[in-house]
Amino acid sequence: MYSGIARGFLLVMVIAAALGVVDSQNQARKLFVSLQQEKEKARQMEVEWGQLQLEQSTLAAPARIERIATQQLQMQLPKKEQVRFIRMGQISSIGAERQP
Repeated sequence: MYSGIARGFLLVMVIAAALGVVDSQNQARKLFVSLQQEKEKARQMEVEWGQLQLEQSTLAAPARIERIATQQLQMQLPKKEQVRFIRMGQISSIGAERQP
């Protein structure tokens, strides 16, 4: 009788352990699938980041900026006599000259 109870207990423990292994494997598979999905998202984001960097470099090209400035904004380079060079020490005195 005692050995029958022990055998029954061991059988229940083996079944419980087997169910635990199956559950662990199932969780591992789900986590692996999730990991693969996240890696794919990361890869897509890297591709998008590269595209954005390329777009930024294209939009910030000096020739493009100059073309927009002259054509759309009607900007032009200042004439030689319109250019003023200011030394660091002169900055405070310029502000004082303009005050009424």
